[in-house]
Amino acid sequence: SSQEPGQQSRRRQDLVSPLGALTGGLLLTSHELFYKKNNCKPIPANLLLCHDIEYTEMRLPNLLGHETMNEVLQQASSWIPLVQKQCHPDTRKFLCSLFAPVCLDDLDEPIQPCRSLCESVKHGCAPVMSAFGFPWPKMLDCERFPLDNDLCIPPAGTDNFTPATKEVPRVCDACKETDENDNEIVDNLCKNDFALKIKVKEISYINGDTKIVPETKSKTIYKLNGVTERDLRKTVLWLKDGLQCICEEMNDINAPYLVMGQKMDGNLVITSLRRWQKGQREFKRISRSIRKLQC
Repeated sequence: SSQEPGQQSRRRQDLVSPLGALTGGLLLTSHELFYKKNNCKPIPANLLLCHDIEYTEMRLPNLLGHETMNEVLQQASSWIPLVQKQCHPDTRKFLCSLFAPVCLDDLDEPIQPCRSLCESVKHGCAPVMSAFGFPWPKMLDCERFPLDNDLCIPPAGTDNFTPATKEVPRVCDACKETDENDNEIVDNLCKNDFALKIKVKEISYINGDTKIVPETKSKTIYKLNGVTERDLRKTVLWLKDGLQCICEEMNDINAPYLVMGQKMDGNLVITSLRRWQKGQREFKRISRSIRKLQC
């Protein structure tokens, strides 16, 4: 496989593959962790899931058994879209208590999330995950966590809960809805180097960008400009800064998409992504005009 080592790739959707993210991790018991030397590390800025939380030092190994910061970074990034779904106000708090547990020098025993925190996040987020074909992972079985006590992380009191809307993630530029007529769509095409009709095979995140691997047989290339057949045989499409923005358009991994973009530094970068509406007259007309297109 040509994947980068340890790359977190997923066969389904921009939501997240919790299963993939956790199969690499082993949830250690507090007894095992007690004997592993406690190692406090600053939470790095590129650990986007847990950057800017209430504490600045995390312990390694973490509660998922990740022993290196690289492993934590790889596994944590695929959970960001779940936090962005805003299925529960404590999702990030719960995930960070596992990926980047608070580290206190004078305390050997790790501080785990309380079972009630796990159960409330599961109650809010398991239905969202299941809508995308992901069961709640066994690794996050709430029975594993301690009943509420002074030494576990409780859920936030709902009375002081402020909805997460104050920081709604921005919509990716390529996914913004536009009411274009046929002529504008064709004009838009003429500004781009390629237009493909794709189905998604895999999505992963690398250095904050979304990497999309289309299924080979679903590729219908309408227009090429400076993009060679060789580029398209090994098509990998990139959505820049995909971890920092949301793309509701991509909520259905099984849907076909019309993707336009430009070749930048040898990469095929998406500038526009929209669901292909089967049988919609608009799309039939677009495909006809694309076939006759002379920019």
